[in-house]
Order: sequence, then C-alpha cells, then structure tokens
Amino acid sequence: MDFSATRHVRVAIIGAGFSGLGAAIRLTQEGETDFLVFERAQEIGGTWRENTYPGSACDVMSLLYSYSFAPNPNWSTTFGKQPEILQYLRDCADRFGVRPHIRFEHDVVSADWDEEAHLWRIDTSGGGYTAQILATGTGYLSDPVKPAIEGLDSFTGELFHSSGWNHGFDLTGKRIAVVGNGASAVQFIPKVQEKASALDLYQRTPAWVAPKPDREIPGSQLWLRRNVPGYQGFRRNFNMWGREIVAFMMGRPKVMEKTLQGAALKHLHASIQDPVLRDKLTPAYTAGCKRILFSNNFYPALNQPNVSVVTDGIARIHGNTIESVDGTRREVDAIILATGFKATDRPIAHRIRGNNGLSLADAWDQDMSAYAGTTVAGFPNLFMFLGPNTALGHSSQTVMIEAQITYLLDALKVMDRKSLASVSVRPAVQKAYNTWLDGQLQGTVWNSGGCQSWYLDKNGRNPSIWPTYTWTFRNKTKTFDTVSYHLTTTDELRAGKTHIAAGRNEG
Repeated sequence: MDFSATRHVRVAIIGAGFSGLGAAIRLTQEGETDFLVFERAQEIGGTWRENTYPGSACDVMSLLYSYSFAPNPNWSTTFGKQPEILQYLRDCADRFGVRPHIRFEHDVVSADWDEEAHLWRIDTSGGGYTAQILATGTGYLSDPVKPAIEGLDSFTGELFHSSGWNHGFDLTGKRIAVVGNGASAVQFIPKVQEKASALDLYQRTPAWVAPKPDREIPGSQLWLRRNVPGYQGFRRNFNMWGREIVAFMMGRPKVMEKTLQGAALKHLHASIQDPVLRDKLTPAYTAGCKRILFSNNFYPALNQPNVSVVTDGIARIHGNTIESVDGTRREVDAIILATGFKATDRPIAHRIRGNNGLSLADAWDQDMSAYAGTTVAGFPNLFMFLGPNTALGHSSQTVMIEAQITYLLDALKVMDRKSLASVSVRPAVQKAYNTWLDGQLQGTVWNSGGCQSWYLDKNGRNPSIWPTYTWTFRNKTKTFDTVSYHLTTTDELRAGKTHIAAGRNEG
C-alpha cells in the first residue's frame, strides 16, 4: 500500500471494546488527542456487542466490571446483563466525547513496523495510516472457534455460534443440539430449553457451577450510589480486594477443594437428584482448573424432561443427524456451537509484523509470551491490552485493563520527557519475566488441577492466566520501567542510528 498520503497519529488503537474504549477515554483525560481507534464493526462494544445470545450476562459484579474512572450508579442488578453493559459502554463513549476518534468499519488488515522511520504502517479496510504507537484492544474472546467435526459444514439444519446468535431463527418446538457447556452455554441453555421440544447438550467435560448471588439493586442502595460521594468507589474497591482471597485459594488446590469447590458440589447435589445425571455433571478436576461458572437456573433446566446430557463425543454429522461415538443418532433442527474462542491463537497476531517482518503469530508459534502482558520483544512501540497471562480466574478484567492503560500512559510521558522515538522490551527481560510467571503457575489449580482448558496452548503451557493477585500486576505496571527497554531517541533516529534489529541487546 502507498502510505505517502496517509494520516499520521501518535497512537493507533485496534478495537473499541472495554480495552480500546478505556484507553481512548484515559488518553483524552490526560490531554492526548492525537489518536484514533480502529473498529471493524459499525458500533462499539467488543464482546458485549457480539454476544447477544439469550441470557448473556457477566459473572463479575457490575460495580467492579466497569471503569473506576467512569462509575455507573444506575446498575439495575448485581451482575450486569448484556444490553445494560453494552449501553454503559455507549454512554461512556458519548460522556467522554471519544466517538470522533473512532473509525468504524476499519478492519485492520496489517500493521508493519518500519525500522527506518520508527513508526507503524497500518493498512485498514478504510484506508492507510501511520502511528508512532500501536495499541491492541482486541482481547482474547473475540474470534469464535469452530470445532473440527466431520460433516459439520454440510449440516442441513440451522447452524450458528453463540457469539453470532441467529435471532431470526425461531426455537419454538425445535430439536436443538448444543455443542459445549462453557460460560455462554450455561447462560443460554435455560432460555433455549423453555422453547425447544428437545435439547441435547453434548458435553465433553463437565464444569464446576456455583450459585450466582444476583438480585435487583434496591432503591436505598441506588440512592447511596447516586448521592453519597465516594460510596460507590468504596464498594467497588471492597469487592476488588475481597476477590484477592479467591486468588489465594486458587494458588492452593487443597484449599480450593475445601472451599469454593465444596460450595459448587453442594449446589450440584441440591439441584440434581438423578444420580446418573449428577454423575455426568460432576467434574473430576479441581475447581478453577477450568473456568468456574455461575448460574441458578442451569441445573434446573437440565432436570427438565426435554433435555438430554450426552457425554459420548460426536463422531460425525449426516444431513440433519448427529451421530455420537457410541453409534446413537439424533435428528436435530439446529446446532448451536458453544465452543469458545481462539484464546491462544489470536487472529490479530497474524496481522502484526515487527522487526525484520516477523509476524507476532510466528514469534508466538512455540511460546505466546509478553512482558507484563503488554509489550513483546522485537515489536517496538507495540502495547497490548489483555495480552498473554492477563486473564483472571478470580477478579474483573477491567482491573487488568486499567493497569495496562496506566502503563501505556506513563510510557507516553517518558517518551515525551526523554524525546524517545521508540521503546522495545529487552528479550532477556521478557524471558526472565515469563520464567517467573511459569514458576508462579506451578502448583496452582490452573496448572495442577487435572484438566485441559482453553488456558493452555498446544504445548501444554499456560500463556493465559495471571497466577496471583491483581495488586501485584498493578504494582508492576504502575510506572514505565525504562531499564527493561532498549530506547531510541529522536536524535539517534535523525542521525540514522536505528539499531533495533532482532537479537540485538539481549541484556
């Protein structure tokens, strides 16, 4: 692409979900206006725009699953529902005036680091741009996984993924097959069960499901949030710090088995009376090894006579018939895929190329890693939100997102103060950081819980989970630590001293 007539910005952000929108707001608050947000869709919202399936909701309290710098005193329930969360994000975009910075229907086709000019050359479906800083807010739950099932593509009924729900398909009286029983399935199955004539849940591994303490927010509580300064912030911080206890338990599987797992097991036994069904739904791994789910109506839905839980794997699909491994055939009108997302093979990584044209996907081929989950060796001036090892099993992702935004903002200040053209994390620093991370993961429920999960990559390594307290991560990203980076000043750039080749500066 010819970039001679393209627009240059200081910061280019990919994605207008919680991460990208939060970064845009904080940049504006800090007085930085030279930035753009590239969004492939026609509206903001990220995962909350895409996941409109029946029952879609968050399993983190609304007070915490929102920006600390943009409190909403009007949440109607303890845990936000998809429409309300999406509206919150839209309101934030309008409230802080960042919509003029968003370029909708601008899918990033490629982003290439120019080693000579020390800038990113970005090709989008809406045109070309250049930027000093590239920030990715694409998350890890944005691109759905389609399972490799023989005959799936030739299925003659209705087929869709939970993140691309077909609201035009009437479920009433239909025979429905649900493949997968993760977080989305637990939420939409009770809604589907009410309408379907038959629902077959194809379950590979049962999940630990705990009760969800969700309720409408009483008027007295809403009054306090709206009228008492600092009250909502206090409640948010109380919830955030309280959740650190769960991080302590997840680092100690035996403690986990006696606490949260015990509560989930009690919930299962109280909800499912049939011993055969209960056995199918009882996990054989420590709670937390896979994502813990929360629901009050999932188990009651499975108790209904029109629901079957199938634990034999799917062998193949013939026309509108699913054949399981044991040879049983079941005719269905629709298949709903609840098979998750490409968490450890992120599509955006194939579109970003750093030093010497190496793609981020190739750099991560054997080891998806970063420094502080934010920067990657060989990719100067690239900042990632919710990069490797930033997913949480115990708290809200907004806490991690805000910590990474703080890191980016401080990096921009340092670059201004020191007249820096680029910053690139040192390979040895990134390696040492990930060695520490791997050590922190040892002995936790995520690595020692006895299950296979989306947290793990093809090599069995865990490049997804942050294995300890959020305050540790927030301390790590509170200030931009220049000692961890190779720095190039604008004077060096002008003088032609652009020695940022891959492999240089191993210390």
